[in-house]
Amino acid sequence: MHLPALFTEDAASNRSRLAVLALLAILFVAALFHFSAAPEEPQLKVGFIILGDVTEPGWNASHYEGIRAACEAHRAELLVRDHVPEGTGACTKAVKDLASHGCSLIVLASFDYPDEVKFLAEEYSEIAFAATSAKAYATNMTAYFPRMYQARYLAGAVAGMRTKTNVIGYVAAFPNAEVRRGINAFLLGARRMNPKVQVVVAWTNAWEDAAKETVLTERLIRETGADIMTYHQDDAAVAETADRLGVDFIAYNAPIPEGLSHGLASVRCRWDIYYDDILRRYQKGELNAMKNHWIGIDRNAVLLDELSPLVTDDMRGYLYYFQRELFLHQLIFIGPLLDNEGVLRCEAGEAISDDALLESIDWLISGVTVLE
Repeated sequence: MHLPALFTEDAASNRSRLAVLALLAILFVAALFHFSAAPEEPQLKVGFIILGDVTEPGWNASHYEGIRAACEAHRAELLVRDHVPEGTGACTKAVKDLASHGCSLIVLASFDYPDEVKFLAEEYSEIAFAATSAKAYATNMTAYFPRMYQARYLAGAVAGMRTKTNVIGYVAAFPNAEVRRGINAFLLGARRMNPKVQVVVAWTNAWEDAAKETVLTERLIRETGADIMTYHQDDAAVAETADRLGVDFIAYNAPIPEGLSHGLASVRCRWDIYYDDILRRYQKGELNAMKNHWIGIDRNAVLLDELSPLVTDDMRGYLYYFQRELFLHQLIFIGPLLDNEGVLRCEAGEAISDDALLESIDWLISGVTVLE
């Protein structure tokens, strides 16, 4: 009896040939699928312009780390231009450079940038701009900012509970809406716990000037009796000086510097949450649909953290209560509010609008004085 050819001594080689043919068929089908599939979407390129060095702790590094994390999460390519001084034309050059590299979203991360490059918005109408101030507005340029004043309010409450002299020193960069808004919120938080608190502000007229910040911190402590210091600067010179003089401080936009023992807390922004929100809105086509965007404590985007052991359990209880109020959208700037020249700025039963908070705070609240 003869076996079928399939089971002869050539069966193994037949099976091998069949396997090879099957593999070739699979590869052929895969190749057809590859060439017929839709092309991949082009990768989003995000441009980022900032004043200082992105490795410098404080405003610069915290922003960079946040936007880098958001871009990684959204698989976007991040193009950074740092060391871009305001008022020099450098921001204009940076925008043009980023546009030439295909960026369709550009973040302007310093206060005066929007005003400097507003005229470019029409030229680059296909690019969406997000700016950290309301200095300028265009159909494709939106003010996008965290409600840092909410964390300032909480910081003020800590200072009001902690101070013994009732004088808080505040070293601040520029008398613009952003900085004044934070100072006013700080005073309101402090006076909620201690109506006797006074805040004395010293202007540096620079986002970063460690030498001037050091001198002004020393003056505020020695001349006004300030026993707590805080600041709105891009570096930590105020914290370091206060600590050296044995004075408590509240840090800003960075962890309390290592080795300092007088830090009470830090006013912080979760820039990763902030930039994630920007990218999501951009991808949905709604980033520039509004003039102003705010993101705050209800999104865990701003916070008072790094509370030290100097902040007691009782103090933490008040902070939790105030934070809960803010989470539930309790307003801070509710009248009656007088400025430090006695002018009524917000009547009883009224509240200052978001647009006014972002653009029009050109006054300091009653209880704030300026170091001469």
